[in-house]
Amino acid sequence: METRELTCIRCPLGCQLKVTIEENEISVTGNSCNRGIEYGKKEVLSPTRMVTSSVRVKGGEHIMVSVKTSQDIPKDKIFDCMEEIRKVTVNAPVAIGDVIIKDCAGTGVSIVATRNVDTKS
Repeated sequence: METRELTCIRCPLGCQLKVTIEENEISVTGNSCNRGIEYGKKEVLSPTRMVTSSVRVKGGEHIMVSVKTSQDIPKDKIFDCMEEIRKVTVNAPVAIGDVIIKDCAGTGVSIVATRNVDTKS
């Protein structure tokens, strides 16, 4: 039997979860809602995270644009994803939601812009 203690991040309550793994069964206690159960199970089986960063912009009113993954990615792919993001430079203009990188680090998840950057005046 293995036990892990986690803080749930699915809502603002931040419940202190106790996740017990016993053979083929996972039980979660300490949660205030069902989202805590889902989070606890997912975190021990296949943890994922959203990635946020920034990318260089050529010819823009700002030299960087903030970006994020369009959905969460496997936790073990974060550094591969960041390596790809660091290599990218985009040309202005950039609009919120523009796909900056398709299928980042082989995850099947896109990197998208989270702000607008107009061209330099």
